[in-house]
Amino acid sequence: MATYAIGDIHGCFDQLQDLLAKINFNPTQDTLWFTGDLINGGPKSVETLRFIKSLGDNCICVLGNHDLVLLGVAANKLSAPNDRTRGFESVLTAPDRAELLTWLRTQPLVHYDAKFNALLVHAGVLPQWTLSEILAHAKEVESVLIGSHVNNFYAVMYGDQPEQWHDKLQGWDRIRFIINCFTRMRFCDPQGKLDMKSKGQIDSAPAGFRPWFKFPEPKTKDLRIIFGHWAALLGETGVDNAFAIDTGCVWGHRLTALRLDDWQRFTVAGYNS
Repeated sequence: MATYAIGDIHGCFDQLQDLLAKINFNPTQDTLWFTGDLINGGPKSVETLRFIKSLGDNCICVLGNHDLVLLGVAANKLSAPNDRTRGFESVLTAPDRAELLTWLRTQPLVHYDAKFNALLVHAGVLPQWTLSEILAHAKEVESVLIGSHVNNFYAVMYGDQPEQWHDKLQGWDRIRFIINCFTRMRFCDPQGKLDMKSKGQIDSAPAGFRPWFKFPEPKTKDLRIIFGHWAALLGETGVDNAFAIDTGCVWGHRLTALRLDDWQRFTVAGYNS
């Protein structure tokens, strides 16, 4: 029995199958964790969703920003930018569309496992948040996603404001900031302010900012954090407790699995369009 965390797939279903063959994945015994962004970019988004959904209790998947955009587009509350349309159509026109989308919106924003002392998230967490705060903030968003006002949520889900965290944030501003942390963030400052524009390497941080995992005394310093989203890192964080596993599969680099039992990595070649 083993547990593997797998980086952003983005519809690269064939590469996922190659990776599962390499690790000798046994669906009756092993567990897979996914960092989100299951769809969009690669050629087989609907196949990817169907397969991961079929894993049932052997799968834990957190939501990524592309997954949330798909849900908003499906609800006719968002327009997909041109660079995000590939891979949406196959899901939106699938005969099992409703079943797939319902499954997707019931997935969590984060997952914590005490056995491994590990947190799974798509993009990152504020270094100013404790584990209990992280889990509580994720529940706030998850309750909206399964609630009766979810269509109102999709309409205001994205935007770069507010950029600064404080406990008195309320309403959609609060929900949007939490989503930006868990599904979009890369750089922040010591006061919990996000920079939502910079997307490059670690050393491309704007003045006063640094990668969220590079603060010297985060409140999660004893926690292992596994994340995707930041493909430009190619798996390198330079710190012991942050594991970047989006290694740019959809961009032709690698698809990565991290075995939590011994923290060993396995990779296969990425998608070549």
